[in-house]
Amino acid sequence: MVSITDKRFIAVFLVLLIALSLFFVFSAEKKSYISNKRPYVTIETPNDGESVSDIVMISGTAYDPNGDDTLITVEVMINNGEWETVGGVTLWSYEWVTYNYDDGFYVIRVRSWDGIDYSDIEEITVQLSNPETAESDSHKWAVFIGVANFPDDNESKLGNGALNLMEEMTKFFIESYGYSTSNIFILFDDGWIRKDNGYGEREKTLQQRRHEYAITYGSATREKVESVISRVVAESNRFDDSEVFIWIFGHGWGDNENSKTGGKILERSAVFLWDSMLKDNELGNMLFSLKSQKTCVIVDACFSGGFADKIIFGFPELFLLKSNLPGSGRVVLTGASKFREGFASTTHGPLFSLLWFEGIKTGGADGFKPGILKSGKPTNLKMFKDGKVSVEEGFYYACYILHTDKELKDYSKMEPQINDQYPHKGLLRSRSGMILGE
Repeated sequence: MVSITDKRFIAVFLVLLIALSLFFVFSAEKKSYISNKRPYVTIETPNDGESVSDIVMISGTAYDPNGDDTLITVEVMINNGEWETVGGVTLWSYEWVTYNYDDGFYVIRVRSWDGIDYSDIEEITVQLSNPETAESDSHKWAVFIGVANFPDDNESKLGNGALNLMEEMTKFFIESYGYSTSNIFILFDDGWIRKDNGYGEREKTLQQRRHEYAITYGSATREKVESVISRVVAESNRFDDSEVFIWIFGHGWGDNENSKTGGKILERSAVFLWDSMLKDNELGNMLFSLKSQKTCVIVDACFSGGFADKIIFGFPELFLLKSNLPGSGRVVLTGASKFREGFASTTHGPLFSLLWFEGIKTGGADGFKPGILKSGKPTNLKMFKDGKVSVEEGFYYACYILHTDKELKDYSKMEPQINDQYPHKGLLRSRSGMILGE
């Protein structure tokens, strides 16, 4: 039997034990809090006082004296809006899409947090100035979208070749076709350049690189793609003579082990964006309200034929799987059939687009015709050569090279597809083809 004295002793002992435990816990937390040092954050782009427009890449660095592994978030605030978490921590970035903002001065504030303390708030002021309309003599728009370097899987990365090709095509469109720099958009990966030709870590944002022309750069995320295409549709619809060019490259969705159909008989074609997948009918919906009667869309990806409403060898897609992307005044090209893989160089870009652009840029595609099963064939008759190269001639040139160049024999089964409804659908449409820039 436990005596009253024993019970009192046990009670006192338990109280002391609990008190000591709480003392050590609070002391440890206090010591941890006292030893914590506030993190730091810097804004690298844009510069304070800079004039900005369209898609603004806000980026910078952050670090914690206690160790960068303790950094948790970096947050951005535009004027007096809400704090929003950005992408990345030690190297961070945030894309501000400004199309729905009025022109004027805006304060950009940034802070970092290590789980205990916030850093001091860094801020800059920029002047937003978006042009209301395009130049009156340049009603042409171009959107280049490339997704190549998924960060978690080096084996499936496609390098920076697509970016190199996009910038080469952009230069040509500006200098040869008269496209305005304010109407050209390049959306690539998550908006960052990575070391080692895309296989390494983040190095700098697209905007931080030296550029020959002041065009708009951004990430190839679903939000940015939808935002840019929506803006191009709205702006180009203001003009009866508008010209729209859209080029998309990335991994296509299909079964690479299925050599006959790629598993795509009853599936839609789709291309991967940075954070999601874009199906052919989704792109069709984005462009549904586009009024331009001179539109070229190129989707260069594996199993991409469905974007052109084609399966293989020019055979039409099943009615229920049509994308609604082709239409009057449009030429839609794909780098491969719905049943076949496409191929790309990690330094130069996708093969079909390289050949198509080569035929356009050099003039070598002038006079090329469809041929059997639209495999492409050249002509020596001067009556079929006018010194200009159409979108369609570029297509047939690329197909011809793929089927005849011995060095490309391993890629000859790509079977690029075309749906040509320019200037309108039917056999009586003009056979001259779409000449960009005119």
